Amino acid sequence: MPSPILSRRHDIFILFDVTNGNPNGDPDAGNLPRMDPTSNKGLVSDVCLKRKIRNFVAQFPPDREANDENGFGILIQQGNILNDEIKKGITAATEKFDKKATDKEKAEATKNWLCREFFDVRTFGAVLSTGEDVMKGSAHGQVRGPIQFTFAKSCDPITPLEISITRCAVTKPEDEKKERTMGNKHIVPYGLYAAKAFVSPLFAEKTGFTDSDLETFFEALQHMFDHDQSAARPEMNVLAVYDFEHVGTQSKNNASNNAREAKLGCAHAWKLFDTIDVELKKNPDGSLRDYPESFSDYEVSDTWNHDEPPEGIRGVQIHRRVDPRNI
Repeated sequence: MPSPILSRRHDIFILFDVTNGNPNGDPDAGNLPRMDPTSNKGLVSDVCLKRKIRNFVAQFPPDREANDENGFGILIQQGNILNDEIKKGITAATEKFDKKATDKEKAEATKNWLCREFFDVRTFGAVLSTGEDVMKGSAHGQVRGPIQFTFAKSCDPITPLEISITRCAVTKPEDEKKERTMGNKHIVPYGLYAAKAFVSPLFAEKTGFTDSDLETFFEALQHMFDHDQSAARPEMNVLAVYDFEHVGTQSKNNASNNAREAKLGCAHAWKLFDTIDVELKKNPDGSLRDYPESFSDYEVSDTWNHDEPPEGIRGVQIHRRVDPRNI
């Protein structure tokens, strides 16, 4: 039975940390970890987080036949020539079209085909009007995906370090008499980062994003660093994923209004995120710790009574996809 198109709004709060690594280097600053200059808090870009999701789905794609025949290809990945992939989509989507078909019809069919075949287009959207074909200038040339991330920001200021390293091999023949060459790398000793994501059922309808696609996204989100280790990022972990699902406040006898509420949203996202507290633990003398060194230096809590929302919030369910209380 095909999975239905996503019909409920979701707001997501994510915590992840880094230990002795560079979570997202800034190429305009010598690959230093990204920082907010006004607060010295670390930043990780939204596109960096999307890259982790894409990589996980590419490595561990779900079974296509079990997921409504939606494909799990990744359009935005290393080695892909986007215009070539889009041209393949145009050919596949329009090969049976009548010669009288308009460019608008061809563009819409192509957009639908690319959304069906590529998980990241269906999830995050894409610019498809980069070539000289029917997509150029078309209203279907820009796809807005149902899931969007914010920049992640560290909960406290970070102190990036520049570490010198040595290498016993050389790169050029003229340096072969040198015993070693020098290099450097940038790390954050420890940082706990918070990010937010928003899932819109309105855009899910336009890209064909289903309930099973959302479960694939959550699986990728929970494991996005598990297979991404490198010399620059040896230790990063997802420590909390709070999924606020809007379900509506109406009774079962008023299904249409309930569905409308669930699609629109029953509470502002900021109000839901405010129910989560991330605080530094205190020292024995009552003072706050100046330099957090691990997740154990933090206290993460929420004001929900098990699954019951706090006062002033109705029509929303909380799902602790990764529960920090169990870590």
